[in-house]
Amino acid sequence: MNGPLDSARKDPSHPGARTRGANRERAEVVGMYLEHFGLDAWPFSLTPDTSFYYDAPAHQEALNVLLVALRSGEGFLKITGEVGLGKTLLCRMLLNTLESEAVTAYIPNPHLSPVSMRLTLARELGLEPPDGVAQEQLLEMIQDRLLALAGRGRPVVLCLDEAQQLPEATLEAIRLLTNLETEKRKLIQVVMFGQPELDERLSRPSVRQLRQRITFSYDLQPLDHDGVSRYVRHRLRVAGYRGAPLFEHRALTLLYRGSGGTPRLVNVLAHKAMMAAWGEGEDQVRARHVRRAIEDTEGVSTRAHRWPWLWGGVGGVALLTGAAWLVAQAGGVLP
Repeated sequence: MNGPLDSARKDPSHPGARTRGANRERAEVVGMYLEHFGLDAWPFSLTPDTSFYYDAPAHQEALNVLLVALRSGEGFLKITGEVGLGKTLLCRMLLNTLESEAVTAYIPNPHLSPVSMRLTLARELGLEPPDGVAQEQLLEMIQDRLLALAGRGRPVVLCLDEAQQLPEATLEAIRLLTNLETEKRKLIQVVMFGQPELDERLSRPSVRQLRQRITFSYDLQPLDHDGVSRYVRHRLRVAGYRGAPLFEHRALTLLYRGSGGTPRLVNVLAHKAMMAAWGEGEDQVRARHVRRAIEDTEGVSTRAHRWPWLWGGVGGVALLTGAAWLVAQAGGVLP
């Protein structure tokens, strides 16, 4: 008896066969792109991948501040920075660094009620609260767990990403958690990562008690021109590139001006510029490629056109389709 897989193998019009064919074509396009530039991986994906972490002076200083403060037992820390400056990647680097010396809890979307926040924290600590657990019981479970970990010499660090979204009631619930302590140290330390709006939230009189407990804070800044150049070279090197400078000097200058030194925008523009160079069969990214990427990116400049330079040259419509798919696979950098 023939099963659905047999039907897909025999009938090229079967949806399963078409999907496999499309996947093969996509893999070939990806292979062509990577081979063209001598790459092993995507250099400018938007996914926060710690293997691509670039220790820019500001980021390294922020990480050092966090590590020193946490190791000295400080209870409340804060990192702020504009959108796209690498706060999430810095948070993940912190979590990776602390892995062998602390128990970490990570809440990436803290737009939670106090009840949901406590439940999430409990699960991050390895607890399994029963359905409908009373808040008093839940707090007791969390405290017992924290005391047990402290008894084994294991500090607990709670990292809150996108902390500017924290409701005020949840901010207060987190402050109350930091009241839990032994005679010598806090049972839980909190690091908040957020956009500048977090500082606005914390400036309110109603949360002044929490604000007074923040002992260390750091404000991330964009990369400068040299920082952007080093950042681009670093990511290309991690992705396997070993050739001559891939971006000409004028292209890097435009990349800096268009991105304003924001790493996420550098990734977006650099990827689009490489796509433009590939579409023309060029081995080097030139200023015109970055200029076209800037024109194509919302929020950077007025959009004049969408990828017209990929029509013609090598492959026409097929190349345009493959390029759009490549962009999506590399982190969705097309708006």
